[in-house]
Amino acid sequence: MSTEGVALGPQARSRSIGSWGMVMLITTEAMIFAALLSAYFFVRANSPEWPEGGIAPPKLWPIALFTVVLLASSLPLLWGEAAIRRNRVGQLRVALAVSWLLGAAFVVNQVIEFHTLEFSAKDNAYASLFVVITGLHGLHLVAGLLMSLVVQIKASIGWFDAGRHQTVTLFSMYWHFVDAVWIFVFASLYLTAHIR
Repeated sequence: MSTEGVALGPQARSRSIGSWGMVMLITTEAMIFAALLSAYFFVRANSPEWPEGGIAPPKLWPIALFTVVLLASSLPLLWGEAAIRRNRVGQLRVALAVSWLLGAAFVVNQVIEFHTLEFSAKDNAYASLFVVITGLHGLHLVAGLLMSLVVQIKASIGWFDAGRHQTVTLFSMYWHFVDAVWIFVFASLYLTAHIR
């Protein structure tokens, strides 16, 4: 029997369009951060002193504490993803709320840090790169917090169940990416600035 001219059903995809979209977004954002951090290390390698102009880098202990807070914000999401796969929507709601609070605490600390910096982006290359890189990461976190609110609203109106929770998965991918990027930002801009 010939199948010519017979319409076949859609091919099964290994990933959804939304997943591919999120992978492409994360890839693009990762390249932006890689370029900025490369610029930071290039400028550092070609500067006689670091940080330039005798600037004192921000204190290490507050941001180290809030780095732990930010990285901890991924743990509730892992729990929430596992919970929704077992149709436990209540646990997902709690996980999203806890993760949001931890992320918001980090953003509040970053705003406070920006207001207490002893330098501005106009001072020199170090200051400029510091403000741009940490500020860009902060904007990604704010975007993630807004995404989280949308996911939380959907969870509260019963949008998700064991069979329908792709939005949770895609949001979690984004949030884990932003957390992972912070590890590189923290190590590059804070830790190395304190190494003489």
